Amino acid sequence: MAALALAACAEQEKQAEAPSPQKGAEAVAETSLTRISFAELPGWQGDDHAEALAAFRRTCPVIAARPAGAPLDPRMDGKAGLSGLAGAWAGACARAGEVAAKEARAFFETHFTPYALEAGGKETGLFTGYYEPEFKAARAPGGIYQTPLRGKPVDLQTIDLGAFDPELEGKRIRGRVEGARFVPYPDRASIEAGNVGPGAAPFVWLADPVDAFFLHIQGSGRLLMEDGTAMRVGFAAKNGRPYTPIGRVMAERGFLSRENISMQSIRDWLKNNPEKRQSILNENRSYIFFQEIEGSDPELGPVGAAGRQLTPWRSLAVDRAVHGLGALLWLETALPGGEPFRQLMVAQDTGSAIKGPVRGDIFMGSGSAAGEIAGKMAGEGRLFLLLPKSAGAAASLSRPRG
Repeated sequence: MAALALAACAEQEKQAEAPSPQKGAEAVAETSLTRISFAELPGWQGDDHAEALAAFRRTCPVIAARPAGAPLDPRMDGKAGLSGLAGAWAGACARAGEVAAKEARAFFETHFTPYALEAGGKETGLFTGYYEPEFKAARAPGGIYQTPLRGKPVDLQTIDLGAFDPELEGKRIRGRVEGARFVPYPDRASIEAGNVGPGAAPFVWLADPVDAFFLHIQGSGRLLMEDGTAMRVGFAAKNGRPYTPIGRVMAERGFLSRENISMQSIRDWLKNNPEKRQSILNENRSYIFFQEIEGSDPELGPVGAAGRQLTPWRSLAVDRAVHGLGALLWLETALPGGEPFRQLMVAQDTGSAIKGPVRGDIFMGSGSAAGEIAGKMAGEGRLFLLLPKSAGAAASLSRPRG
């Protein structure tokens, strides 16, 4: 989900809906790949390839579970996209588990071929950052801990409209049955007033309602408990109401200038105007239900769309209509302040704001330091694909450098 987008313009939910097959096909059709050498990858020799290999290994079990003749990503609706078929990656994944850290660079150079990516006649695109927030919380209400996170209510239902009309493939609505009618689920204000079904009992309480609101947007986070323990929470469901960015609302009402909208400026205004805070938060009618995530590695991030924990600075959220989860991508961009960022990334996540072949969101880690960088990250950059040599993956889109 990018902190910059969180604060101002768009909801970055990692549990995005399935992409439109037609839009995915159009995006791939506008894309060309130029075969290059590893020596031509900017900064290739200076990367820590062992780190990238470790992140790649975590996704290999997901790849291995795919049928050999199926697309790398099940959301590609039978199309290979840019990543090719799952079987083309099987050999590299099998070998990855046997490679020593010092042999990581040789592994990638032996089993993959790099390609420069161009989309719609452009080599560059936007790269943002996102993070896992950390907030203070308690397992029972009391004192400052009065803002609950709720579990998924049992009466919340999701209907796949594609089952009724092929033209609505990928469209879903959420609601509940009241009498003989299926109706929209209550909005944020109504849920917080107690209009919510069984199963949605609070299971943890936060110290700050604004923290809870941003956690709803981010979709996951680490909670630092009053008793000294930590809890990781993640997305369980959403009420299906449309998302409204409160930064836009605040700008329209003259509370903040459009030029001054950021996560921090929104936080500061809400802190300084407590009497108006809840009415502003309620403008976002979308509401997220959570679940506790148990057994996770504290050194890694939350579970991404690939079903594996994210690796700070190695996991990239991509458009799944174009890039398969598990794919390897070399990213060249710049961090806030201008520092070059050139690293091998693994496509392990997605987001509703991540659209197009040359677009990505870097997972930057957990906590306020990561959030500070993520909130400022918005750099132009390039993507290069590493495709298995055995695959001929995306061969119809590739051309030799000439």
